[in-house]
Amino acid sequence: MTDIEIAQATPLRPINEIASLAGVAEKYLEHYGRYKAKIDLSLLADKQDAPDGRLILVTAITPTPAGEGKTTTTVGLGDALRKIGRRSVVALREPSLGPVFGVKGGAAGGGYAQVVPMEDINLHFTGDFHAVGAANNLLAAMVDNHIYQGNALGIDPKNITWRRCVDMNDRQLRFVVDGLGGRTNGCPREDGFDITVASEIMAVLCLSTDITDLKLRLSRIIVGYTYGGDPVTAGDLKAAGAMAALLKDALKPNLVQTLEGTPAFVHGGPFANIAHGCNSVTATRMALKLGDYCVTEAGFGADLGAEKFLDIKCRAAGLRPAAVVIVATVKALKMHGGKPKNALAEEDLAALEKGLPNLLRHVENITQVYKLPCVVAVNRFPDDTEAELRLVADKCRELGVNTALSEVWGKGGAGGEALAREVVRLCEIPNAFTYAYDTSMGIAEKLEAIARRIYHADSVQLVGSAVKQLPQLEAAGFGCLPVCMAKTQYSFSDDPDKKGAPEGFTLTVRNLKVSAGAGFIVALTGEVMTMPGLPRSPAAERIDVDENGVISGLF
Repeated sequence: MTDIEIAQATPLRPINEIASLAGVAEKYLEHYGRYKAKIDLSLLADKQDAPDGRLILVTAITPTPAGEGKTTTTVGLGDALRKIGRRSVVALREPSLGPVFGVKGGAAGGGYAQVVPMEDINLHFTGDFHAVGAANNLLAAMVDNHIYQGNALGIDPKNITWRRCVDMNDRQLRFVVDGLGGRTNGCPREDGFDITVASEIMAVLCLSTDITDLKLRLSRIIVGYTYGGDPVTAGDLKAAGAMAALLKDALKPNLVQTLEGTPAFVHGGPFANIAHGCNSVTATRMALKLGDYCVTEAGFGADLGAEKFLDIKCRAAGLRPAAVVIVATVKALKMHGGKPKNALAEEDLAALEKGLPNLLRHVENITQVYKLPCVVAVNRFPDDTEAELRLVADKCRELGVNTALSEVWGKGGAGGEALAREVVRLCEIPNAFTYAYDTSMGIAEKLEAIARRIYHADSVQLVGSAVKQLPQLEAAGFGCLPVCMAKTQYSFSDDPDKKGAPEGFTLTVRNLKVSAGAGFIVALTGEVMTMPGLPRSPAAERIDVDENGVISGLF
């Protein structure tokens, strides 16, 4: 059966039963139908004295078209921990409609390790993304309206940095000219759209702890600059209150369940290659208060999602991971070793050995840079040979790290019990968690630290706008902020064609901008776009709904 067929064939428990299992009283529930609910933020205040569980981060090797199965492993690990008698709660990001209808076709796990109702989660869910888009575009409208109504703040129309957004891959909207048709239709200017998950408001939502913090962060958002070069904020436009009103319900975490009934928070969804790539702080904190183990994930490979989870989210929220799981597949590692996709079923120890440095570099980054214990979860495929699996295990063991076979796609939690036991063991080991850089460093030093220590680049080169932007940002007092790298997910470098574990390259930073509300500097490298496009054959061509309302094509 396909993923969606498995999900549709599995009976779901009413969400109040899942809430009760997690220790959430009925008074905190805001129902969105029978199988999903929002949890009121007062739960966190009422449980502030309760001890936190152990935080487990699931990350992965550098993505390939062969797939890795990070979300599937995260969900399966949550179920497996329950099977061995541990109270676990899963915390995931919400999928973006752009990738759902573009490349992925769905992002709620797979096989017998899914969060459900998967159709709802992959489509409109509880409306959080629509609220983010509305708040983003309200601010955009208020910027242009302020200029139209006399421009008391002196905003330079040629120096507006705030863009509109839509939650869909649409390359046609990357660069547009608007305000045409005469004065009554606004001031003509160059503009553009980002995908909603790249909006700073998504990052703000995911890092805010409550309504007060949300409004403060929203008010700090910089929308552009005056003719004199001074920043103009959402607070200057008196927009923060109305934006917060649109986001007040979106700030509350969404509770759903896995196919095996494990409580799961699915909340927030910043992209990991152009934003910080983690679910919300509020969802993670709730999961930590409600379970002995919170299993969460970060987007794409460990060089992107895990780096930002550790250097941005953990730093901002005061979180401390207990263990890290790095997901890998033999097939993906063979692709990193140069094996073509159509030949991955063949045993090829030479290609596997050539691709293994990608995995081993991620392992070393976690254990040596961040000082965290980790395990490699090998997401097993039927045609993986014993020799190939043994080679992966042997190479990881040389670094002092164990591997555990994960078969959660086909077996659910039962296929992840070995991984769960190793995670529990690692969580008992005291760790000396540290960051990849100190925020007291200058922006250039932080860029160098990430590039050298995590990507293993030789140097960083600022080009184009970034050359002037760096001193301007530091002069404006933003030099102490963490750095959020916008980089291709397909390579340690900024060149997606450099597979494996490239060395001897220069990381090129072409643009630096401050996300003052989120609290970090975004560094754009290579050709990363903040508005993706649809592929040649988008998943939308295969998604359908029948006369009974049953959806097909999501996978």
